[in-house]
Amino acid sequence: MSPVATMPMNEHDVKVPLGPAVLEGNLSLPADARGLVLFAHGSGSSRHSPRNRYVARRLNDAGLATLLVDLLTPEEERIDEITAQFRFNIVLLADRLVRTTDWLQERQDTSGLQDTSRLRLGYFGASTGAGAALAAAAERRQVRAVVSRGGRPDLAGPALPRVEAPTLLIVGGADREVIALNRTALTALRCEKEIAIISGATHLFQEPGALDDVADLAARWLLRHLAGED
Repeated sequence: MSPVATMPMNEHDVKVPLGPAVLEGNLSLPADARGLVLFAHGSGSSRHSPRNRYVARRLNDAGLATLLVDLLTPEEERIDEITAQFRFNIVLLADRLVRTTDWLQERQDTSGLQDTSRLRLGYFGASTGAGAALAAAAERRQVRAVVSRGGRPDLAGPALPRVEAPTLLIVGGADREVIALNRTALTALRCEKEIAIISGATHLFQEPGALDDVADLAARWLLRHLAGED
């Protein structure tokens, strides 16, 4: 699904207050958005990830709102760069996603263009963020779809059989270890599920056209389950 035009966009820098932690994010709302996708970034990444920002813009052009949010505070990110103690803490990351989901469901956009609480919600997880997204989806049934890009859904562990949101796992064909981990997770999922393997792509989908394939697959899946489009 290639975008045919850039849609009018209402963009905000947002702060998500979660008790003592305040998360920073970028919210993009196309006019008449047909769903909202919350991004969960991978280990050592952030809302500034060029790959996720590219996919988010493609989803925006397809009519989906996006929230790219850092699941760690700036201080936690500084600690994690040295110790890596937070990036595999799926319990912490999933809890941050759950609470951000609750914040979104309660939030009425101040611009007057869109009330985010009325939009069907999906998750897009990359790397370790995919594990957090699936663990969070198991806790919040209002999440209607999950997409994983080069993800570690296996890290959601015992939460996988409880996920009800239709889940698409996208993996690079040359990322053989991650393919095996995704197939294991696929077996544990009890929801509607698919795995899509992009031929020749490596873990970061840096090959020409690979990230476009990711965006196309993600847009189709998310529009089908958030907006009822085939």
